[in-house]
Amino acid sequence: MRRGPLRRAGVLGVAGGLVAALTVGGGAVGETVPRLGLQPLWSDPDSLSHRRLAAHEAAGRTDLADALRPLAQAPTATWFTGDAPRERARALTAAAAAAGELPVLVAYDVPGRDCGSFSAGGAADEDAYLAWVRELAAGIGERPAVVVLEPDAVASAVTGCGTVPVRERLGLLRHAVEVLTALPATHVYVDAGHAGWVQDLPALAAALRAAGIDRAAGFALNVSNFQPTDATVAYGRRLSRLLGGAHFVVDTSRNGAGAPVTTGRDEDWCNPPGRRTGRLPSTLTGVDVVDAWLWVKRPGESDGSCRPGEPAAGEWFEEYALALVGV
Repeated sequence: MRRGPLRRAGVLGVAGGLVAALTVGGGAVGETVPRLGLQPLWSDPDSLSHRRLAAHEAAGRTDLADALRPLAQAPTATWFTGDAPRERARALTAAAAAAGELPVLVAYDVPGRDCGSFSAGGAADEDAYLAWVRELAAGIGERPAVVVLEPDAVASAVTGCGTVPVRERLGLLRHAVEVLTALPATHVYVDAGHAGWVQDLPALAAALRAAGIDRAAGFALNVSNFQPTDATVAYGRRLSRLLGGAHFVVDTSRNGAGAPVTTGRDEDWCNPPGRRTGRLPSTLTGVDVVDAWLWVKRPGESDGSCRPGEPAAGEWFEEYALALVGV
């Protein structure tokens, strides 16, 4: 995806989550029940990292299995892109509900997705997109879910994508928010880019309002990016104040070493070397306006074939996965 210029904490049970007092980004807040509840976050047993772990175990490669285990066991989001999403969403949310866990879904099918870059694609037109969103909503139904809505779509509209009319895109996102928030147990977070991208926060806030943030649970930051957590929380607080105290979630899947040095090239954000996993997923953040640390980007899955020999976006990239856990 285009990123602009550049211990299982996520599955704390009731006993571990009744009282928490953590300090992150300068704010200490006691929590009893987090905004998203005390359900553990969903760890998908069919993720690519789980499959690779199982393959290494079956082959007796215990060193590689042990190295990948933290990635496989951590709750991560499931991305929905193209194709009819109803049955997949139904199966995933049903499995998560049966396990007593809260799934995180990413809706990523907006027309003109990724401004034609490595993850280009999306629905053919507005009608096709709204039909796709309705199918996704039908699959989720009344079961609990978190939906991160359209990574990059708002931020790229603010900074200029060159391929999509801004008003139409934001209106389309607003319709998507309306459809998804009509579900009784779905929490929608509209993606808002990352702390190193849009610096005109009033413009970003206006775009988020046009995209329906008033009806959503809040916004999402740092999806598939590498900005440090403290800097992201500070950025999110400023944006939150412009939005009347809106809450947000932060993708910490690959920000443990901070952002790479930027040169202005796409490769700065596409599988950049030297990165590490960040805070483990959790709904207990200790920060008043942060509802969760999430692993929205699935560590170990490629950003795209940005260098010779690198896998296409979404495919397993084992060398990079091992690097993320320091191997």
